[in-house]
Amino acid sequence: MKEFYPKKGRVILHVDMNSFYASVEMAYNPQLKGKPLAIAGNEKERRGIIVTCSYEARKFGVKTTMPLWEAKKKCPDLIVLPPNFDRYRTASLAMFQILHEFSDIVEPVSIDEGYVDITNCHELGTPIYIAKTIQKRIYERLDLPCSIGIAPNKFLAKTASDLKKPMGITILRKRDIPQILWPMEVEEMHGIGKKTGEKLRAIGIQTIQDLAMAQSIPLKATIGINGIRLKERANGEDNRAVDPEAANEFKSIGNSTTLPRDVKNQQELFQVLETLANKVATRMKRKHVHANHVTVTIRYGNRKNYSKSKKLANPIKTEEEIHQLSKEIFISAWDGNPVRLLGITAGDLIDNNIVVKQLDLFSFEKDAEKEPLWTAIDKLKEKYGSSIIEPASERNNISKKEENIGTLTSFNKDFLQGKKF
Repeated sequence: MKEFYPKKGRVILHVDMNSFYASVEMAYNPQLKGKPLAIAGNEKERRGIIVTCSYEARKFGVKTTMPLWEAKKKCPDLIVLPPNFDRYRTASLAMFQILHEFSDIVEPVSIDEGYVDITNCHELGTPIYIAKTIQKRIYERLDLPCSIGIAPNKFLAKTASDLKKPMGITILRKRDIPQILWPMEVEEMHGIGKKTGEKLRAIGIQTIQDLAMAQSIPLKATIGINGIRLKERANGEDNRAVDPEAANEFKSIGNSTTLPRDVKNQQELFQVLETLANKVATRMKRKHVHANHVTVTIRYGNRKNYSKSKKLANPIKTEEEIHQLSKEIFISAWDGNPVRLLGITAGDLIDNNIVVKQLDLFSFEKDAEKEPLWTAIDKLKEKYGSSIIEPASERNNISKKEENIGTLTSFNKDFLQGKKF
């Protein structure tokens, strides 16, 4: 089968589960199959946003992120279920287990999608045969549909998997780009959102072909260095390898909450920030990380988001530190209008073991007092292992309720850690 594989280069699959949350619910309850189904938050608490929906619901115009009231207006018979994250995690782990039956080089991207490098899997058959076998195995074992893109790099594989849904398999080669990719509107390209699309259109870039042919200098001036990367993608260039360790890497930890009502009282808003700081700090403790960067997000009644960040000279990790800093950022950012949503994100995370604190005049004496203790701990770790001893503050019993806190549409890769495929 080697003749079906390139002598140089890679063969990469992008496996994308179709309408994942809704499909998992249908697999657990077959009576839901063939019916318009949506997964959404609590409408009474104003979290009634469609997280995902079945293809039957999409025929009525129901879409992800659509308010629940609008979705019900378009589809009066819409069945609405709350998210069941434990159920989705179980299904996701089972799906990635199947992918590892074909290759050890698997990179989870989110709870419902991942890349598989099959460059050296020619003994299993042709790339299209492997893709069909994966798709069939996931459907037969888990009763879940997926689409698969086959390409020489990650970007094209991701693009290919989006071209045919549900249960599609698409091959996208570099030579296919002018006919398939370039005629598309620029916003249809993976990695380009509404705001970036507006900026590109402002300088005359309407299609993906326009982006591929664009001059680099005005492109960089408009959207920064990311513009050069997007131009490379538009030309089918992507040298990123499939990274099995990517699931263990993360750059930020954040939590946000939509308030039951618009709130203008500062003390009430401070209390919300305190609750969010607790949740962020709890997750940071579990991850054993410090943050070098904190961002506070405010959404007003007009649904416009405003974010303000602060980069830190010394990394922080405690609830008190995060709460105090988030209050300072909030005060400097808030315009006094009623707030609909608040969020805190700890970014630029670094492992506790490699934190280097920049001592200043106000802290060096306290740190010096503890130096003999840290020296003793380091010796114990060196002799018996890094997990032999740690501060009590690092020990956390996280409840399932706390685990499920966060943005409904985001993916926390925590559940993949410690899993051996």
